[in-house]
Amino acid sequence: MTKTQPRSGYTLPVFACAAALAALRCCRGVHSIDSVSVDLLDPIITAEVPIEQVSLLKTGTALAVTRSEPGDNLDLTRHTPVWAMVELQRMEEAEIGEAQEQILIIGGEGIGHHKIGGGAAIYDYAQRLLRVNLSRELQKGEKMTVTLILPSGRQLATRTSNEAFGVVEGLSLLGTTGISQPLSAPGQLEIYREQLQQKATLFDCLVFCIGENGLDLARQLGINPQRLIKTANWLGPLLAEAGCQGVKSILLFGYHGKLMKLAAGIFHTHHHLADGRREILTAFCARAGMPADACSSIFEAATAEDALQQLRAVDVANQSNWVDRIYGDIAQQIDLRSSDCIFAHSGRRISVGSVMFGRDRQIIVKSEIGDTFLTQIC
Repeated sequence: MTKTQPRSGYTLPVFACAAALAALRCCRGVHSIDSVSVDLLDPIITAEVPIEQVSLLKTGTALAVTRSEPGDNLDLTRHTPVWAMVELQRMEEAEIGEAQEQILIIGGEGIGHHKIGGGAAIYDYAQRLLRVNLSRELQKGEKMTVTLILPSGRQLATRTSNEAFGVVEGLSLLGTTGISQPLSAPGQLEIYREQLQQKATLFDCLVFCIGENGLDLARQLGINPQRLIKTANWLGPLLAEAGCQGVKSILLFGYHGKLMKLAAGIFHTHHHLADGRREILTAFCARAGMPADACSSIFEAATAEDALQQLRAVDVANQSNWVDRIYGDIAQQIDLRSSDCIFAHSGRRISVGSVMFGRDRQIIVKSEIGDTFLTQIC
């Protein structure tokens, strides 16, 4: 049987940018647009993105529509429409020469917003992608407002973990690259292995991040992006590969609801295969000596985040430190089970540390080893 490489596609910010470019050109009188070229910035390539519809709404205002195509990825945004409305205006005389923002980006219907603060969930890469590509087509003395719309965004968001990260009522324009990798396709594991093999020659300590939130937060903390390995749910195979490549140490950096699975020896973290989060957390609560009724309440929590908030509420009410004790035990067990996993598959002992964060992107706990590694590489 011939193995084929999984087909990659583009992330949502690329389609939003393509629609905005088409709408801008429509404002200038180009009414037939089949596709536009988008400079992805990262990687340094140009993507040709089909445009489904474009129309002038009134003088200086146009709307364009494209559709998401993420490649061979189990992505719920596949074929979802992405709209961009552009309003093009001339600057007033007083505005020219001032530190005036030429491009205003607004999150419309279906674009999520942060529960705390209320800002649109349009992250750094999406902002840069739009500003760089659009600014190249703006003339001196012009300014524009871009309103991004995902008509299905509010509905699709109910099937994501966005709310766990504080984003509500829509989808995020999140990503650190324009390429959408097929994370769930088996062929993607081979690509991850190749990346790990390359980075193992450059660094003694590598940082494993399950998803984009971990990658983004790791960068914010000052970790060299070249150290970062995106694992998706393939933690077990990549830990084993790190052992085979002779990596000296690994820092696991992830959302607590995913990473805690490793404490129970679950090394493929997709919830369709194994989802024992409440059982794991309840077991560690009981081991730490929490009362039976409190353990029962944790077991009944709808999500790991809800359980964490319950523990925090108990700590506030009783001036206790259950969160530190329980999550400290979980982090220590993650380190031990991960190191054992590597030894079982490679015959090598590697130091593993862990850092877990919550939906507010604040660190909950650092294992002793994880704290040491984080200090060394930041």
